[in-house]
Amino acid sequence: MLLRVENLVTSFRTPRGVIRAVDGVSFDVEAGKTLGLVGESGSGKTVTALSLLRLIPEPPGKIESGRILLNGENILDYSGEKLRAVRGKRISMIFQEPMTSLNPVFTVGDQIMEAILLHQKTTRAEAKKRCLEIMELVGIPDVEQRMNYYPHQMSGGLRQRIMIAMALSCRPEVLIADEPTTALDVTIQAQILRLIKDLQKKLNMAVIIITHDFGVIAEMADEVAVMYAGKIVEKTTVDQIFDRPAHPYTVGLQKSIPTFVKHGEPLYNIPGIVPDLANLPEGCRFSDRCEFQQSRCKTAHPVLEQLPLSLPHKVSCYFPRNQE
Repeated sequence: MLLRVENLVTSFRTPRGVIRAVDGVSFDVEAGKTLGLVGESGSGKTVTALSLLRLIPEPPGKIESGRILLNGENILDYSGEKLRAVRGKRISMIFQEPMTSLNPVFTVGDQIMEAILLHQKTTRAEAKKRCLEIMELVGIPDVEQRMNYYPHQMSGGLRQRIMIAMALSCRPEVLIADEPTTALDVTIQAQILRLIKDLQKKLNMAVIIITHDFGVIAEMADEVAVMYAGKIVEKTTVDQIFDRPAHPYTVGLQKSIPTFVKHGEPLYNIPGIVPDLANLPEGCRFSDRCEFQQSRCKTAHPVLEQLPLSLPHKVSCYFPRNQE
């Protein structure tokens, strides 16, 4: 297994006490495969991704426990120097908002070349050549001219491609894409997703794509992990998640998407909001919003367990749906 995450716990110290933004998360990703992490804002998706790169600010954050195994080695044990050799070279990330992730005072070419020079130990002339090649690979026109542009001189779609070029410049084994199509129009979204898929095939990368959009999941993912309030509540193949969603939260998310609603029916709205992580319910974290909750749901959060009739399909629910 290329990447294995085991019982990852990431917490933050706040004036209201310590909160666990990621609470016992586990998943695997194979080379050439895509895992989709899906859930509402505040569910813990981005904190999970930042934990994989050990980019959680300490303090107030802290990776409390768990293991992040890259080809069998726990990167939580790595020293600073060894960790820097992993970031960007073996695991790369496309951040959510390119305008705030790119440095406004350096050209995009310099920013791509910086990673190449750091990890590839090459000359500046060779780094420039590699920069032009990767910019062409991600579909940026007029690369000789564009590499001298500053981020503000480029459109949102081109900035996103620059972020992808930076992430791929050292041919990583694992690519994390955090909401890679946010704030892009529909045609550009489709181009970016197709680009990531094409590059994944060429480089045989493992991809973790973080999104709240089930359309992106349908297009990109092989397996899906649904997160809610810091925990994975359902994990299965992309076919199963659409054909037989088991957790009421997953069912609610899908019912709130226009393409899943029958003509004439209103869009579904999951009542309530994601719980306050500093004041979680005693039982199932979704129980206060769940139309199927019973007294048992108020006692303890259910364990993520394998469903007997659907393989592979794990769900954290006492009363899973679609099991007839």
